[in-house]
Amino acid sequence: QLQLVESGGGLVQPGGSLRLSCVVSGFTLDYYAIGWFRQAPGKEREGVSCISSSGGRTNYADSVKGRFTISRDNAKNTVYLQINSLKPEDTAVYYCAADRRYDSSCNLYSKYEYWGQGTQVTVSS
Repeated sequence: QLQLVESGGGLVQPGGSLRLSCVVSGFTLDYYAIGWFRQAPGKEREGVSCISSSGGRTNYADSVKGRFTISRDNAKNTVYLQINSLKPEDTAVYYCAADRRYDSSCNLYSKYEYWGQGTQVTVSS
């Protein structure tokens, strides 16, 4: 069974850092782009970052460029999202999702087929 499990969220002060992990099971990451998304209370879900199946291509939302870094370790079936310089507006539930790709790209606007349950990130002093 295909499964994605996020971890690493928590309560952090503004300016702090977190590293989120997305562990996948039931399939190999080799053919999937992975995206990170977030949803804050009362707001629509937002695509944050994605990484291609090989890891060679990444995309970021303008709101997180320079602060977030996505990476993947296919041998560990894990994708990471390093979040630095956290701001209160980064508070949200963060989800990872998998998109079956037949090319070496990723797109935050693709229809991602598989989703994790999310991990809460709260930025507050």
